[in-house]
Amino acid sequence: MDNTTKLFKVGSRKSQLALIQTNTIIDKLKEINPDHDFEIITMTTTGDKILDSALSKIGAKDLFTRELELALENGEVDFVVHSLKDLPTRIAENLVIGCVYKRDSEFDAVVMHPKHKGKKLADLPDASVIGTSSLRRAAQLQRKFPTFKFESIRGNLNTRFKKLDEDTKYDAIVLAEAGLRRMGWDDRIAQVLDPSECMYAVSQGAMAVECRTGDEKTLALLSSIHDQDTAVSCIAERAFLKQLEGGCSVPVCVHSTLTDSQITLKGGVFSIDGTQCVIDSVTKDISGEPAKKKSSTNGVTFSAIVHGSIDLSLCETAENAGIDLANRLLATEAATILKEAKEQTAKAVIEEKERKEREAAQNQK
Repeated sequence: MDNTTKLFKVGSRKSQLALIQTNTIIDKLKEINPDHDFEIITMTTTGDKILDSALSKIGAKDLFTRELELALENGEVDFVVHSLKDLPTRIAENLVIGCVYKRDSEFDAVVMHPKHKGKKLADLPDASVIGTSSLRRAAQLQRKFPTFKFESIRGNLNTRFKKLDEDTKYDAIVLAEAGLRRMGWDDRIAQVLDPSECMYAVSQGAMAVECRTGDEKTLALLSSIHDQDTAVSCIAERAFLKQLEGGCSVPVCVHSTLTDSQITLKGGVFSIDGTQCVIDSVTKDISGEPAKKKSSTNGVTFSAIVHGSIDLSLCETAENAGIDLANRLLATEAATILKEAKEQTAKAVIEEKERKEREAAQNQK
């Protein structure tokens, strides 16, 4: 390596999808910075290790990020690549989301068991079992298909496909369309769910790169792939979730649209069983916003996302849209729905912990 070459160490989860995403970011950075080298350092997160419990029953918000963040804090890597929907809206003060990469599809997709090839969800018989690790998906689809049974399915995409195809338990599974397409499994997508059927998770389809606060060399590098439209939309969505104090433990969903003149954010709060919901939306005008750009971040972030070269006014408007929408929902019965959902999941976490303790005791006998 010559003296002009700069080496960046990049943290990533070990799964095939995570590595595809990490390499996508690295390839784009190398395209812009051919004199830079990148070394991937893989690690296993808590969420990768615990596969016998539903995500909502584990009781942590940073299941797929904490080990990566620890490596970042310890200086073992310069930045880490995440699916932005995995990153909590509150992260450590010494860390920051250095850029948000251009978003792929935000939507959810249905993958059918081979015996149901050519069908959509509406074609499946009563009592069909749908696999999903998401309370958000289950709550919305249970409302639309009350005769279906929704069961947790965990593991990376390869594992879930194997469980679907080789077992008779699941009739279909629901996954993020972006992940399926990144894996090259377009041919397995039986149906893409419209937001009227299933609104998506906050920041779904977007990749984020996290680095240390104040690491201007890395922040400057990442700013070159910071996508304005994606970042602005995700700021609104993350501000909404942050104000609601939601997460994977409650069914919260969004749908955002951005034009040259307006940002519209639609958000919903559902009960765990999908029988109750409140959905509302806000629209903010951005056409007359005065440009407010700064060459550095100056410590200013929006739900942990730096503005980089993006107009501060756009970021501020997007954040206000998310906060306003959350406050509107919290002024309705959505507040009660959220409270009850959190209580239910907290109870489920305790019950899951007790179940594992009983199993461990039995195995020791």
